[in-house]
Amino acid sequence: MRVYTGMDPRTPLREVPAYARRVEAAGFDGLGVAETVHDAFAVALLALEHTERIVVRTSVALAFVRSPLLSAYGAWDLARFSGGRFELGLGSQVRQNIEDRYGMPWSAPVERMRDYLGAVRAAFEAFRTGEPPAHHGPHHRLTRMQPYFNPGPDPDTAPPRILLGGVGRGMCALAGELADGLVTHPTNSNPRYLRTLARPAVAEGRARASAPRRFELVAGTQLIAGPDRAALDAERERQRRLFAFLYSTPAYRGTLDLYGWGELQDRLGAMIRRDAWAETGRLVTDEVLDTLVPMATYEELPDLITARWAGLADAVTVPLPGDPAHDGRIRDVVRALHRA
Repeated sequence: MRVYTGMDPRTPLREVPAYARRVEAAGFDGLGVAETVHDAFAVALLALEHTERIVVRTSVALAFVRSPLLSAYGAWDLARFSGGRFELGLGSQVRQNIEDRYGMPWSAPVERMRDYLGAVRAAFEAFRTGEPPAHHGPHHRLTRMQPYFNPGPDPDTAPPRILLGGVGRGMCALAGELADGLVTHPTNSNPRYLRTLARPAVAEGRARASAPRRFELVAGTQLIAGPDRAALDAERERQRRLFAFLYSTPAYRGTLDLYGWGELQDRLGAMIRRDAWAETGRLVTDEVLDTLVPMATYEELPDLITARWAGLADAVTVPLPGDPAHDGRIRDVVRALHRA
């Protein structure tokens, strides 16, 4: 089982190099870079510059706020710069964020992402060969690439692998059909969700794929880890508030529905609409939190992860300790999961 970790999205850029070196020293296979308050490509560049072994993936960069050519330029540069250690993770985000936070248009996300992927891959092929792209899609048309604007021909650079972030059945199926992997959201990484929706959808997509390719399902696991019970209890309350924020989004209620808790999303959403952010955590009961966000000490963590995700995911995400003094303990966790 491969093991990745993430990064606090608010990590200042000047602290990214040291953090990335910690991730590499702890034995992780890679680092996923979110896109919330920083540009994911800028953070990925810093992480790649200061590491030598790990994969760095945008997890995920927002597709619909960028032209596909702009994403392709950035991904190609990072792949060439890192000697192939960069992976392009792309996601759609939800409609309200695209329209109201980014000021960009929204349309049917699955079909738009299908077209977007085709355009990005056409750009990669243009960079590889030095020839103009030839992509004619319903949303994107790429046909012009004068030599002055083409970083190729570069047959020695392998196009970066593309993984999709997906929650709903349609996006998971698209990942299986056209992408090199699926990165699940924390709200749909629950084993029941993976077993009943995500994996069957991926299988449907892979059955439609025009050619076989190596595929990786990365579970964006939502869990609580720490050195002892006191640390776990403190983190548990922070996770309760984060849980309330995440599941207030209607698009993320699928796991709640699987457990018969769908009405919780309605109540959380109503609170958010009243701007009652500070009160949302009290709606998340211990039963809900313990079921969907398990917790374990570092010594218990390998068994917990193996029991929940072995056979359902090719890779998992495990948090790097907040205190570097515990990096040796997480290194043991990563080793144990590699053996699993």
